[in-house]
Amino acid sequence: MNLGIILPLIIYLVFVFGAALYAYIKRSKGDFLTEYYVGNRSMTGLVLAMTTASTYASASSFVGGPGAAYKYGLGWVLLSMIQVPAVWLALGALGKKFALLSRETNALTISDLLFYRYKSRWLVWIASIALLIAFFAAMMAQFIGGARLLETTIGISYTQALLIFAATVGIYTFIGGFRAVVLTDTIQGTVMILGTLVLLGAVIYAAGGVESAIAKLTEIDPHLVSPYGPNDMLGFQFMASFWVLVCFGVVGLPHTAVRCMAFKDSKALHGGMLIGTVILTVIMLGMHLAGALGRAVVPDLTVPDQVIPSLMLQVLSPLVAGIFLAAPMSAIMSTIDAQLIQSSAIFVKDLYLSAKPEAATNQKRISRFSSLITLTITVLLIWAALNPPDMIIWLNLFAFGGLEAAFLWVIVLGIYWDKANAAGALSSMIVGLGVYIFLTQMKGVDLTALNPSFRYLTESVKLFGKFHEIVPSLVWGLIAFLIGNRLGDKTR
Repeated sequence: MNLGIILPLIIYLVFVFGAALYAYIKRSKGDFLTEYYVGNRSMTGLVLAMTTASTYASASSFVGGPGAAYKYGLGWVLLSMIQVPAVWLALGALGKKFALLSRETNALTISDLLFYRYKSRWLVWIASIALLIAFFAAMMAQFIGGARLLETTIGISYTQALLIFAATVGIYTFIGGFRAVVLTDTIQGTVMILGTLVLLGAVIYAAGGVESAIAKLTEIDPHLVSPYGPNDMLGFQFMASFWVLVCFGVVGLPHTAVRCMAFKDSKALHGGMLIGTVILTVIMLGMHLAGALGRAVVPDLTVPDQVIPSLMLQVLSPLVAGIFLAAPMSAIMSTIDAQLIQSSAIFVKDLYLSAKPEAATNQKRISRFSSLITLTITVLLIWAALNPPDMIIWLNLFAFGGLEAAFLWVIVLGIYWDKANAAGALSSMIVGLGVYIFLTQMKGVDLTALNPSFRYLTESVKLFGKFHEIVPSLVWGLIAFLIGNRLGDKTR
């Protein structure tokens, strides 16, 4: 166990818990529900930018993405830049509308807004179940990523790393609620930016400069410096699918959308859009370029996802490596805490209080119940992550796409189309999510071999070629929305 690496991490965690204690003190002075779940709607532009960018960046941005860049080369770095407008797009599309509606209706969760807009308890219940399942899968992937990172860099067992990581995230979210989440996201965003720049600079120096690194990549495989990657896999269909999944579809991610309910004013929104885009640019370019060029430094990795921990140990001193370790940890933690607080909100606000609205008057009971739910979910995640799969990126992307397939059209059309109704929203959610799950589970399976009557279904699937499953899922979800909307009653 390397103390030089561990000491900076301990100092960082002290700052995290300090932010949580500050949030707890602030929380005791206001209405519990508003403070715990949306931080009293007081985020400034910088905080909004940091929390949105930090929540978006995750284990995939600091582990899986650089690992893909290591495997596929500079073409993946170019592909990763598709994500840059994600914060601008999400805040620009939803920010003002969500802020006005949430203040008008005192909404604290996405389900609050869905009920106000569509007047359907069925929609809220289905949305809550879909959110909980997807959030649990996504959080499990982040828990595994955080544990793997600690296991590799500081030399402890996977179980010990998992317990340390889970205790940190669970306790500070349990203590401080949403305000603790966004305050720690601000700290984490700063750490991510500095860590990214330090590692990229160290990788370039260790490779002997950019030109030398590119020459070494060319020697290994000329396709590593091609925009299309090995076997031309990074073609139009792949790039278009990737854009839908990690940029356009981000508008439909509930844990991103809820940020649009908690900022202070229009100035904060505009500042958040600009600053968040700059932050995301630095992180995406820096981390993926470090992963791609890192192959010139450590060319013989058998597991691409190990490139960032390996580079940390090889090109940085133990003390600097410890400081940088906080960067991917920050990315993972900031994604988990956002989803953890939203999962708690679903149980407490959308399910419990919808059944017992009179319980909202008992602030202490709600506070205890919310904290208990947060800790219970954390314990369940630890149990689920004890036996991790070999690759976490697919679990993470599955949850990512599932949320988008279920919520994108429900959210976007709900706030921009006056004639949208509950029948359309329910149809879109069920069909979009159903198609997504079906396609991901049946990928590579010859349906006609199972039953000749599936021939037409097989042909319709082939129409989308090499597109990711999210593309046909969103297409069918939109069609279902339009058909359901025609059959349902108008809400306005």
